[in-house]
Amino acid sequence: MTEGPTDSRDAVVVGGGVAGLSAAVFTARQGLDTLVVDAGESILRRNAHLENFPGFPLGVNARQLLDLLGEQAETAGADRLDARVTRVAAIEGSGDVDGDDSDGDGSDGDNSNGDDPNDGARFAVETDGDDRVRTRYVVAATKNEVGYLDGIDGVGILDRGKAYVDVDERGRTGVDGLYAAGRLAEKPHQAAVCAGHGAEVAVTLLEDDDAPFYHDWVAPEGYFTDRGRDLPPGCEEIDAEERREREAASLDATRERFADPHPDPQETHPSLEE
Repeated sequence: MTEGPTDSRDAVVVGGGVAGLSAAVFTARQGLDTLVVDAGESILRRNAHLENFPGFPLGVNARQLLDLLGEQAETAGADRLDARVTRVAAIEGSGDVDGDDSDGDGSDGDNSNGDDPNDGARFAVETDGDDRVRTRYVVAATKNEVGYLDGIDGVGILDRGKAYVDVDERGRTGVDGLYAAGRLAEKPHQAAVCAGHGAEVAVTLLEDDDAPFYHDWVAPEGYFTDRGRDLPPGCEEIDAEERREREAASLDATRERFADPHPDPQETHPSLEE
């Protein structure tokens, strides 16, 4: 993914692991202007060879899987910002973030920083690169890192030896528009489970947004319409030629991506690094 404008977004995903990237695929494909903010520290990169992930009977290089998910999110329309989120703050009123002078200009929320008070943003996301992004939705997907959520009333933090975010069965926190996905939401330490939960959280977000439900499959020509039915929201029918073209493109991409071993060196636990 490439960096894009970071002033105002529909959705910001914090974390570029399997949960966060899966969430970004769904929100972006549904048409939400989505930004993934990622410090590049997914624990999956330490995995020597990923087993038990659907579709790879002999396993897959974990770094390759993350690259493919990132490419999929980019193809869906998401942008990426290589940075660490330092703070997510709830926006109160027009440009007033938690009632403080978050921009250091002495304005105390007078909107003199140029923020649009009519963009519907609920949150301001700040990074270690001095980026500030206004957004309607936030999906937190950073394993056990929760410090950037400090100070948001309604976010429950659970101490289980490691920190987790208290969510309902669909990944909602106690704050409208704020969700948690994957390990951060106490999901099992399995890549497939966390990827699936990221997708579920994104679908939950879309439902809460009253967006038409997104169907993630493409039907052959006439599947619905020849039966006198309207296409479901987000679904499409394609003819045989289009189907062959899409399949050929996917096969070419797969051959190219897996033609050679992944170039990145194997990572390990930080405590073992010299």
